[in-house]
Parts: sequence; structure tokens; C-alpha cells
Amino acid sequence: MAARRFSPSRSLQTSEVCAGDDCLTQLTVYTRRGCHLCSDMLQALEGLRDELGFQLVDIDIDADAALRSKYDTRVPVLADGDVEICYYFLEESRLRAHLQTAG
Repeated sequence: MAARRFSPSRSLQTSEVCAGDDCLTQLTVYTRRGCHLCSDMLQALEGLRDELGFQLVDIDIDADAALRSKYDTRVPVLADGDVEICYYFLEESRLRAHLQTAG
């Protein structure tokens, strides 16, 4: 079973999933049903997952009142723990820079 480990990044928390000595950054995409921008971001991230080496979790904000209140019209939001990387559209350069700094 993979262990979840949090590591500090500029005083915020980022998330890694580890199996043995292999750790991958776990990115979260906050989405909602029927959101075409969410589908676009998820599809783009799937295309980069193997190359950049990260795990991806998709969370529907409408299933949690606190998340709905926090993100409401700002979905999709790509985050690594407490660090928001981008929203609405995948900014690949920001993602690459984040992963390089976090790794």
C-alpha cells in the first residue's frame, strides 16, 4: 500500500504518494460535473502524467460544501496540497516549474 507523505514547500504543504523508495507528487484537480474546462484540464494532465511523473486525483467540489464555497466558479483548480498551481486552464509552464521546485 502506498503511503502519503506531506513535505514543506515555501511554508505550504505539498503531497507525495510513496511506494517503497519511489515517490510521486500527488496533484489534485478540483472540478464539477458538466464543466468543459475541467474535462479539458484533466485530459491535458493525463497526457503529461507519465512524462512528468505525478499522480492525479479528481475531486468534485459539489460533494463538499466547504470546497464548493472555496472554489465555486473558479474550477478547475490544479493544486499540490495547499499550493494552487493554476485554474481555469492548464498552465503547463507553471506545472513544470512547480514540479521541478517541489522535486
